[in-house]
Amino acid sequence: MYVFTFSVADLPSYITRFQWDMAKYPIKQSLRNIADIISKQVGQIDADLKTKSSAYNNLKGNLQNLEKKQTGSLLTRNLAELVKKEHFILDSEYLTTLLVIVPKALTEDWTLNYEKITDMIVPRSSTLIKEDGEFCLYNVTLFKKVVEEFKLHAREKKFVVRDFVYNEEELAAGKNEITKLVTDKKKQFGPLVRWLKVNFSECFCAWVHVKALRVFVESVLRYGLPVNFQAILIQPNKKSMKRLRDQLNQLYGHLDGSAAGGTGGNNDVDIAGLGFGSSEYYPYVFYKLNIDMVENKSTI
Repeated sequence: MYVFTFSVADLPSYITRFQWDMAKYPIKQSLRNIADIISKQVGQIDADLKTKSSAYNNLKGNLQNLEKKQTGSLLTRNLAELVKKEHFILDSEYLTTLLVIVPKALTEDWTLNYEKITDMIVPRSSTLIKEDGEFCLYNVTLFKKVVEEFKLHAREKKFVVRDFVYNEEELAAGKNEITKLVTDKKKQFGPLVRWLKVNFSECFCAWVHVKALRVFVESVLRYGLPVNFQAILIQPNKKSMKRLRDQLNQLYGHLDGSAAGGTGGNNDVDIAGLGFGSSEYYPYVFYKLNIDMVENKSTI
């Protein structure tokens, strides 16, 4: 099945060449049925959009959260990319290795005094692993039984112990998760953009058909039957809007005397049930079509 699509640049061309789509909206149907068909079509697109955009945004958000953990301050970033197996004492019944974030201004204090923070710290076990603009990352090996005491006294000295357990399988799984999210994001992006292009076209076409319906209905309500009116499109320059209003009022002011007074045929008129305020009612049926969907602002 061929699906019609167009870009934002094609909108003026579609409007100026508009023809009622008999296949989608049969004119033998009642106005209510046609309106219901359009409403259901656009409602389904809206529901699908919410589902698809939610799935993509969740995926994008998860990826961004993981990527943020790969950068930034040593206080918050993921340390898995920075450490190696040789930085840790593993599989020991009594010993463990901690990772400590030290402010750069306190590195000398750390180097000279980390062995004295508590008892049972392995001498000369601390090495500099990584540094950024504000902090340094050190490891230190000590007995497991003094870990909580060490954390307490380290915090008093403004040294931050990061919770980290070296597990090669978990580290590999974390890297694989990022790779998978990047791949999934790329897989979803292309189809999502194509879906948006197709359904933007569908929604825009439906919207213009609604405008055409409104022109027809209001013209019948104003001028009665049999139907005898002509719909036209005008794309004026912004500077000529007032002059255009004056000209239209001169030509069509006789159609509705209540709206013909004042300047530009725009009196303080409010018609119950039609939803027109005083700034929208003219002696002729008027609807504005905004097609400034992206950057180029145009009105027809």
